[in-house]
Amino acid sequence: MLTRRHIRAKVMQSVYAMQQSQSQDLDKELKFLQNSANEMENLYLLLMALLTELHSLAVNQYEVAQKKYLATPADKLLHQKMKDNELLSLIATNEMLQKAIAEAQINFWNIQEEYVRMLYKRIVESDTYQAYSKQKASFEADKKFLIEIFEEFIAPDEGLYEYIEDYNLTWMDDFPIVNTFIVREFKNLRPNPPEKYFTPSLYNNSEEKDFLVDLLKKTALNDTKLKSFVEDKLTNWDKERVAVLDLIILKMAICEFLHFPSIPVKVTINEYLELAKEYSTAKSSLFINGVLNVVHKELIEKELIKKIGRGLL
Repeated sequence: MLTRRHIRAKVMQSVYAMQQSQSQDLDKELKFLQNSANEMENLYLLLMALLTELHSLAVNQYEVAQKKYLATPADKLLHQKMKDNELLSLIATNEMLQKAIAEAQINFWNIQEEYVRMLYKRIVESDTYQAYSKQKASFEADKKFLIEIFEEFIAPDEGLYEYIEDYNLTWMDDFPIVNTFIVREFKNLRPNPPEKYFTPSLYNNSEEKDFLVDLLKKTALNDTKLKSFVEDKLTNWDKERVAVLDLIILKMAICEFLHFPSIPVKVTINEYLELAKEYSTAKSSLFINGVLNVVHKELIEKELIKKIGRGLL
């Protein structure tokens, strides 16, 4: 779930926080960083809990409609497709997922009933749902519909965004990442998935988890040395006007050049250019690209870059 680019962004934010607060407490920042990463899993569970509540409401609305004396056939069938959606049913009945939601104590939707009802009403009154209701039942149709409502109604919803912002600030950067992951998870789903399908690991492997910790440690502990590789490259720039984040991005990239032998230099440069485009100023990526290319050349000449594998320099 957690990509290396997102790991780099979280580490960048931690380095920035330490620099702004002038903190030397690396252990404290490491703990905060790891908690921030773990909270991404809770955000995933929160969104899956929302889908569970939507399915539960569909079941309830369908049962209520069947008992209404004056209900028309259309009224009685209105909620059936939502109730019978195979993917929603899989989510709602997946024991591992529901246990994870319960243990994380992350399902707040039972006390946000009005929001769930409002969202549900928008979905069942939409053209998307009306078109889906007329389709022949199939797993692929159910999957396509759930992806559509997630992308159309849930991911861009301002009310959900505000709720997430109020509850946990670290979720703001995580929200688009988790949304993208969920859509990909749904697209890759096949009938009769394994029980653990909806409880993915936060990290792809142990190396990713180590990367999170090591990148912060090695950047923070080697700050003076990393800064020295940058400062003499700024002769044509007003050092006071160079963005704080640009300097942090440069130091982190150089740290990867020197201390992460399995990561190709081109990958490092490309990843930090993308971070600069997303988090820093409009001209940052050009500036960072220029400095990193000069530093890379210097480190190669001094034989300071030791990469494992062919073509990694």
